[in-house]
Amino acid sequence: MKVTSIVCAAGLATCVVAQSKQALVPFIFDALPLGSIKPRGWLLDQMQLMAAGLAGHEHGFYHYVANSSWLGGDQEYSELNEGFPYWFNGLVPLAYGVDDDCLKTQVQGAADYVLGAQATDGWLGPENGTARNFWARYPLCLGLMQLAEVDPAYEERVISALWKFTDLMHSMLADNYTGYLYHDGDKVSQDDTQWGRVRVQDMIITLQWLYEKHPPPNASVLLDNMQYLIDGSLNWDEWYQEGIYITQDLNTVPVSETIPLFPYEHGVNVGQGLKALAVFRRFTHNDSLLETTRNAVNWTFTYHGAASGAILADERLAGLAPYYGSETCTLVETMYSLGYLYQAVGDNDFADKCERTAFNALPVQLTPDWWARQYVSEPNQPYSEDLSDKPFWNVNNWGQTYGLETDYPCCTVNHPQGYPKFLSASYVKVGDNGLAHVLLSPASVSSTLSSGNVMVDCTTNYPFANIFSYTTTSTPSFDFYVHVPQWANLASSTIATGNTTTPLSPDLHTGLHKLSLSAGTTSATLTLNTDIAVELRANDTVAVHYGALIYALSIPSTNTSTLPKAFNTNQEFPSSYAPPQSRDWQLTNTSAWNIAIDPSTLTLNTANRSAGALPNPIWAPGAPPTSMSVRACEIAWGIYKGVPDVPPPKAERKCLGDVFEARLEPLGAAKLHMVDLPSIDLSGA
Repeated sequence: MKVTSIVCAAGLATCVVAQSKQALVPFIFDALPLGSIKPRGWLLDQMQLMAAGLAGHEHGFYHYVANSSWLGGDQEYSELNEGFPYWFNGLVPLAYGVDDDCLKTQVQGAADYVLGAQATDGWLGPENGTARNFWARYPLCLGLMQLAEVDPAYEERVISALWKFTDLMHSMLADNYTGYLYHDGDKVSQDDTQWGRVRVQDMIITLQWLYEKHPPPNASVLLDNMQYLIDGSLNWDEWYQEGIYITQDLNTVPVSETIPLFPYEHGVNVGQGLKALAVFRRFTHNDSLLETTRNAVNWTFTYHGAASGAILADERLAGLAPYYGSETCTLVETMYSLGYLYQAVGDNDFADKCERTAFNALPVQLTPDWWARQYVSEPNQPYSEDLSDKPFWNVNNWGQTYGLETDYPCCTVNHPQGYPKFLSASYVKVGDNGLAHVLLSPASVSSTLSSGNVMVDCTTNYPFANIFSYTTTSTPSFDFYVHVPQWANLASSTIATGNTTTPLSPDLHTGLHKLSLSAGTTSATLTLNTDIAVELRANDTVAVHYGALIYALSIPSTNTSTLPKAFNTNQEFPSSYAPPQSRDWQLTNTSAWNIAIDPSTLTLNTANRSAGALPNPIWAPGAPPTSMSVRACEIAWGIYKGVPDVPPPKAERKCLGDVFEARLEPLGAAKLHMVDLPSIDLSGA
């Protein structure tokens, strides 16, 4: 596994491989460079709100970014120094995704400082000597990789810096895995070294990108680094095995059995780790990792997944009880992993799951203006308040309120990558002469295929409406593909071009339907039809789906706010610290939540504006153009540690009063909500 010869001439841009090299397993679909895909419609609205909200302002005031040790300051929330790299990894695709000059200036200034401060031996970042640990460099390198793709002014500087850093990484790893495994005297504790070992796939992604796109003269170093990192990793292949993987609620398993496996149980690790074995397979060529990857996704969502696409882990994998939480960091990492997996493996299910998380789990955990986030959200969360008797594992009593850093700050700095990376993965290249829209959303793409230039523009209110209007403009003929979700009814879903309407016939593996288009301008309309779907959940409950959206019982509230609080003291920051839009919020329900529904009476309600412009912000209570009505009644329902317990068994559910019509709305807008709803037969009521 080595490169035999590399010849470089006239700078980095012309560095070419002169002789054969060890090939990596190719992606099923090739990612497109950052900047080639642009958001439209409601997705553009949301990303602009992010830019105008917390994500776009952290560089100006938030101490773990503005005064980070990465930028010459002294503020960090842990010895791992991950705050700034998390922020940078999300802000690069946000800034260039919405072409925001202010955010680009932040990105460029941050990159200039970090690259300019690179140590002479190649180290990136503030640590020195025994404090050096690789983990925080993973998200930094992902951010630099994106910057090199999107901004030609930074390409050569970034590639040169990464070459130097990976050379240093090689010498450190060859020296008994320095900076990776724990050694006596290291400043980073033995427990904290697990983060880098279990999340190492994120570093290998950068190494593989360098190897394929920008190989250095000694490219075999990159291959050696991949081998070292895999050999020293906490390998997910050992966890996702029958008899090892814990399928039951971890809170019912003896601590002695769970603590040794904590790195595999931590929610953010799980979200990041879903893609790990697909990343490893590109290097190892071990196809057995495909089955293990599919097990990883299936088992995670079967045994520890919410209907919304969230992984229930607060902070550790739990079970299916609707009072368990999911961390905002976990959501954005899950989306990134699923988008990567679709490109690498091509399973239709990965794209469907990515959309579900993006359109349900993520938006419900942010305020409509994107100025506050939750640390964890629960499937059944009828209030968002200080919980003195919290039901969570290692989450403080403010964890499910909305704020600047209610509980650990990682979600503050890491949440910005969610929609920008979803956008980046929404279109892919298929072969040499094809483009595919794979994560459905309003977005346009411009790309150069083997035969010429192609532009595709998609206008849609999806997921609030399931009609897509495409306009393609191309100099050559090319193949255009649309992803057909598994929930679509193929018997009634169609695609129309000109005067021809045809049924959909997607590939069974990828879910892609192919259109062969001639040069010039072509218009096409995709119509996906479906029905209300009722998912059977644990504890004799149901979750209600329509297309890509989850519909939840929406609980009205009164909202109060305070100045933001510090996560480690719960003391308010001075009024001068944060912009006035930054507040910590508590939401108190103003109606009953102990409600059972009769699923046989569900009715979808669609407002006229589902075909026109959507409200902005769209993820606000009452804003989405669709809702559902259902017959319901209140039932007796107990409390567990300050939140709704699992509902009583079906046989014990009795109406406490009159039957009434309840309203369900898309979960992302229902900040107070009940998703896992007990069912009851009201046909005789």
